[in-house]
Amino acid sequence: MTEPERSPIVPAPDLTLAVIVGSVRRPRVGRIVADWFTETARRRTYLAVDLVDLAEVDLPLSGTPAGGNPNSPIAGRLASADGFVVVTPEYNHSFPAALKNAIDWHYREWMFKPVGFVSYGASSGGIRAVEQLRLVFPELYGATTRNAVAIAGPRRLVDQNGTLVVDAPTRQAADTMLTELTWWARTLRTGRRDNPYPG
Repeated sequence: MTEPERSPIVPAPDLTLAVIVGSVRRPRVGRIVADWFTETARRRTYLAVDLVDLAEVDLPLSGTPAGGNPNSPIAGRLASADGFVVVTPEYNHSFPAALKNAIDWHYREWMFKPVGFVSYGASSGGIRAVEQLRLVFPELYGATTRNAVAIAGPRRLVDQNGTLVVDAPTRQAADTMLTELTWWARTLRTGRRDNPYPG
């Protein structure tokens, strides 16, 4: 009598990654880009991925107190994340106002956590938006990754099923960024737990 074949043991995720869709325009390609990246990230079984689409979140432009608002609709989701990936377009040489508003609505949620970027745009691939975000997050004690993903002309990469189809170098860029981001996520989580910042 042969033993029944055992299912492989899949380890439970031990890191939570929040993927933030920074565009709220209609129509937009940002959600398609974010869906592609989210699927890529979920192939790493140690990652639990939470897709936070700012187009589905009510964050007014006024009324939040200085120092963030822990009662915002997404504060709990951001607080529970070990790291972030911001999916951003480049609008007029910068990043969207809705994204800046979401960043400013929060404070402690970003502190001592890594932030990676997936950007998109016409010929630039959105890199100028990321350059400016690299100035914003350190002010909130966020640690931005060196590696990032930049996608030029994303609309031409969307197939008839509405799926983003990228080339091998873009897939490799995503993999490299995720490797760096998860290293920082584990390292900074240990630091927050074992040696909390005295502030």
